[in-house]
Amino acid sequence: MRTRVAPSPTGGPHVGTAYVALVNYCFAKQQGGDFLLRIEDTDQARSTPESEHAILAALRWTGLSWDEGPDVGGPHGPYRQSERSEIYRRYAEQLLLQGDAFRCFCTPERLEAMRAAQRAAGIPQKYDGHCVAVPAGESAERAAAGESYVVRMKIPETGVCVVNDLARGPVPYEYATVDMQVLLKSDGLPTYHLANVVDDHLMEITHVIRGEEWMPSAPKHLLLYGYFGWEPPVLMHLPLLRNPDKSKLSKRKNPTGILFYQRMGYLPEALLNFLGLLLAPAPEGREIFGVDDLTRRLDLVKISLGGPVFDTVKLDWLNGQYLRALTAGELVARTLAWGFDRERVDRIAELARSRVARLSDVVPSTAYLFAGRVEVTKDSFAGTKLPPEQIRKALALAMWRLDAEHTFDMATVERVLKGVGETLGVKFRDLSRVFYVAMTGSATALPLFDSMELLGRDICRERFRFALDAVGGVTNKEQKEWQAIPFSYDYAAVPT
Repeated sequence: MRTRVAPSPTGGPHVGTAYVALVNYCFAKQQGGDFLLRIEDTDQARSTPESEHAILAALRWTGLSWDEGPDVGGPHGPYRQSERSEIYRRYAEQLLLQGDAFRCFCTPERLEAMRAAQRAAGIPQKYDGHCVAVPAGESAERAAAGESYVVRMKIPETGVCVVNDLARGPVPYEYATVDMQVLLKSDGLPTYHLANVVDDHLMEITHVIRGEEWMPSAPKHLLLYGYFGWEPPVLMHLPLLRNPDKSKLSKRKNPTGILFYQRMGYLPEALLNFLGLLLAPAPEGREIFGVDDLTRRLDLVKISLGGPVFDTVKLDWLNGQYLRALTAGELVARTLAWGFDRERVDRIAELARSRVARLSDVVPSTAYLFAGRVEVTKDSFAGTKLPPEQIRKALALAMWRLDAEHTFDMATVERVLKGVGETLGVKFRDLSRVFYVAMTGSATALPLFDSMELLGRDICRERFRFALDAVGGVTNKEQKEWQAIPFSYDYAAVPT
């Protein structure tokens, strides 16, 4: 048995990745098999080395390990899709030669006009087959002449694809509803769909256990397995994690980053225990158990499909149980490792030393750097010069724009926050008080940009979200309008 987890390095590591990794790890080990980690970085515009590093670090922190992967090697490498481009091109060419795929020369303008017409007609948006009929010889000549194209897969015009899901049983999809998926982009890189199928086959994956958002892609993948003449793996689609209101778990309503829970002071074994409870009921009411125990008890067929609730109250209780089970010495060691490593403490001391008169001042002046959330209410912003509308807008824009950045360091934080000031047309010294309150609970503290870098992206995002909720939040209409505001930043244009 061989399973895998295949995150995309396009953002912070999501708790859903840990959830999927846990299932795949436990099932593989239960069956005496191997668990792989593969980096799916074909989206070159959004993939970053920083995100890949964060994913590996976060999954390592949970305590999970993998038998093959980009950092440990293995016989089926490379394990980054960006390093396998020639493999995918070879298989795309095979599909073209077989007649199971075709070159699509449609311009972005034609495709957008097609989609607009479909929207106006109220019909599902999918490729209309415009280039399917281009003769193979003409297609090859146009490609050789340098005309831009993508490679799309052919879909049967009629019939039904039955996806046999391990938990759901047979699920039918009419081919008429399946899009002619792009397999190879105009830059020569594959889409998820081609790379996923080729890699799972070449890496000998026997069971693909992934989130249910990929269920509609299964017919395309099964068609590709058929076109290549390969035996498909067993498929299982896990229910998505949910907020308490049953909506999809998202960072707009709840912290979703693995590194957020690390920085908040949760123990990795408590987080895995919590995720394990979402996968298998507690044995005879015993809710504290480790990964080894879950590995013995896990039954894929019995995993509830009802949408497991990510209940942070339950996670808090579990984490408390683990903390109270530690000896005093163990608690000290875990606390020091969590937030008091020497490099971090040295940097905090450098920031604080010119601002304290007594050693007893050090702790209160730096306490916000060790806290999870800080107490912020609407009244906390009473001393700032901005009106309530601008406070809400400033907090929202800062949160969204920092989220969109690939890096999170002092320079990035300064550029983005001052850029918010430019957007709002306010002096940054007035705006900075709003950000100080959101980040520290006070209108003044240690230097803002240094503080935010020390806190990290996940804690800062949660503090922005908490502060924004405190001053009234953002409506869906406002979110749509505000996120459409263009962001450009010119130091010289910012009033200080």
